[in-house]
Amino acid sequence: MRTAKPFTVENLPGSSVCLLSHYAAVDSAFSSTLKIIHNWSVLHSVLGPQHGFWGETQDNMIEWEGYIHEKYGVPVNSLYGKTRIPTDKMLAGADCVLIDLADIGSRYYTYIYSMAFTMRRCAELGIPVAVIDRPNPLGTSQVEGPILNMEFSSFVGLYPIPVRHGLTIGELALLFAEIDGLPEPVILSLKGIQPWVMPSPNMPTVDTALVYPGMCLLEATNLSEGRGTTRPFEIFGAPWLNPWELCDELNNSPFVDGAVLRPHFFIPTFNKHAGVKCAGAQIHVTDTAKYRPFKAALGILNYCFRKGETAWNNPP
Repeated sequence: MRTAKPFTVENLPGSSVCLLSHYAAVDSAFSSTLKIIHNWSVLHSVLGPQHGFWGETQDNMIEWEGYIHEKYGVPVNSLYGKTRIPTDKMLAGADCVLIDLADIGSRYYTYIYSMAFTMRRCAELGIPVAVIDRPNPLGTSQVEGPILNMEFSSFVGLYPIPVRHGLTIGELALLFAEIDGLPEPVILSLKGIQPWVMPSPNMPTVDTALVYPGMCLLEATNLSEGRGTTRPFEIFGAPWLNPWELCDELNNSPFVDGAVLRPHFFIPTFNKHAGVKCAGAQIHVTDTAKYRPFKAALGILNYCFRKGETAWNNPP
């Protein structure tokens, strides 16, 4: 293991920088961090998370492999293919690793675990790490859901944090480093308003991110969570549901304070019930301060499991 040199922004120009990032990492003028680092320093290589650097892999379990970047000619190495952990070859010759990933504030979202695995590997190799601290789109004033039972740790949950964790990605990096006993990464703050670029194919808007901490639970059932529509996670349903009854019951319950469920029909173009007409609802959040996405999803699941053919999926 080599001894890491202290990381500073001042010594970044001229350094050989390995960038763990994706297309959603942009500045206030929509220039990508990849372009900025290429123009400002020596771009060693790129590490890409789930869904590919460009978000080109649509569904959850689709792995991808690396390639040479079409414009900049550097390796783009996959951390969601044959390996989830950077290899020695991927990091050989890098002076530092810069991490810039857009997180959405939910424990299930895997980008933060690509960050964690990279931090662990860099600590083993003596490579300094810096993390660009992007805002949590759900804010930092509320947390929801249980702390992860570590008996069930996986790539959709590696640390004992709640479902809606209420931390920025920089704060998560510091927490993970403390839990794992790693060198503390340098946290770089952003200035100005950060524009929204959808960080994965089924996360098109901030509204989607707001409902996701709860509605992601539907992935474990035979209910459609809206994949194959233009509003995944906001739209949900199944062929056997009664949308009027569903909305009447839930809109008059404490589960969906701060939101209104509107009866809706849809035909998913892919994923569960592809090509089949589904009945359900669209969630319209009216008060973000009152709305609790995890609580709302528990109410939705409670209703749906009392109706028709709703069931948990078989493993895996």
